[in-house]
Amino acid sequence: MGMTMSQKILASHAGLSQVTAGQLIEANLDMVLGNDVTAPIAIKEMEKMTINKVFDKDKIALVPDHFTPNKDIKSAENCLCMREFAMEQDITNYFEIGEMGIEHALLPEKGLVAAGDLIIGADSHTCTYGALGAFSTGVGSTDMAAGMATGKGWFKVPSAIKFVLSGKPDEWVSGKDVILHIIGMIGVDGALYKSMEFVGDGIKNLSMDDRFTIANMAIEAGAKNGIFPVDEKTLKYMDDHGANKYSIFVPDEDAEYDEVYEIDLSTIKSTVAFPHLPENARTIDNVGDIKIDQVVIGSCTNGRIEDLRAAAKVLAGRKVAKGMRLIVFPATQAIYLQAMEEGLLATFIKAGGVVSTPTCGPCLGGHMGILAAGERAVSTTNRNFVGRMGHVKSEVYLASPAVAAATAVTGKISGPKDLGL
Repeated sequence: MGMTMSQKILASHAGLSQVTAGQLIEANLDMVLGNDVTAPIAIKEMEKMTINKVFDKDKIALVPDHFTPNKDIKSAENCLCMREFAMEQDITNYFEIGEMGIEHALLPEKGLVAAGDLIIGADSHTCTYGALGAFSTGVGSTDMAAGMATGKGWFKVPSAIKFVLSGKPDEWVSGKDVILHIIGMIGVDGALYKSMEFVGDGIKNLSMDDRFTIANMAIEAGAKNGIFPVDEKTLKYMDDHGANKYSIFVPDEDAEYDEVYEIDLSTIKSTVAFPHLPENARTIDNVGDIKIDQVVIGSCTNGRIEDLRAAAKVLAGRKVAKGMRLIVFPATQAIYLQAMEEGLLATFIKAGGVVSTPTCGPCLGGHMGILAAGERAVSTTNRNFVGRMGHVKSEVYLASPAVAAATAVTGKISGPKDLGL
């Protein structure tokens, strides 16, 4: 029986010639990731072990991004715990506030993850790196502790769903619309503990930023991971970012898939996920008249340079609606600098928005954009659960940067075409 891309990566790292869905394996890890929320817990768990040294100081990444700049004493203490551990263990890839970014944008940007890698992270959106052809998945802090100590992890080999992509998306349709469309099709548990494997000629029409967005939200369908094949765009991205060591795994022709979906990208419209689940997807022409109080553009899902460019293209020469709060946060310092040099930040500010340092803050209801009872937000983030961005009686609508920007201008859920674009 043949293997999928994900199964081949797992087999390789377990030293096995073959694995099958449901099999339990122990595999060697290429990278272990933690942030300022999850790493302190892992560090305390590792202290309970007899091992007092990490397995490889170059294969651990610690990124303070959730509550940084520190919003209170507790977040400052968490960051101090991580900082002191990084210094004590001489961790190569610890990123202080001036060089940091949102972890899932930062690691690919730094060339720390690449095709064929096996990566765990104590954050559910670690699945982002599947865009590069890696097997990456989120784990708990205890698993992170074991990974830091031993360089190994236990996995149950996932079965897979194949998504065959064809066609080319319309101008204002992005990776966010594609993944919201898919989650709307299969539901938030439609890929539970499965690998979402994306193939087909349509992939060539998706940018790397599109692919990062799609892989990032595989977890919102319940998936263990999302993964794309390696093509010329992937190779160029890795080369540009210094990820020179990689391995390419191609699915076998007789690989077994639980389901196969064929999706024509040219048929997908701008899509919005209504409260309180990402599966509540509606196309932009079916959203109705919904007033919005706050728009958030950024996050590990949509804070990359193409996302900011799309938002700026919509906002150029326009003003946000009266009473509207527009918050933009680039995903990394490098993206922030590039956006500044391209004049994108000036566009946001002239339109009436504010620009934040890279942080996960608004996405998880942490800081930099909390919602009060009764308030509604359109956000380019990845989750719209009850209370996700603030009060349990607030509402979050998930959308692409283009739709979010258009909404900021009109004050209600809108697409670029509503502005004549």
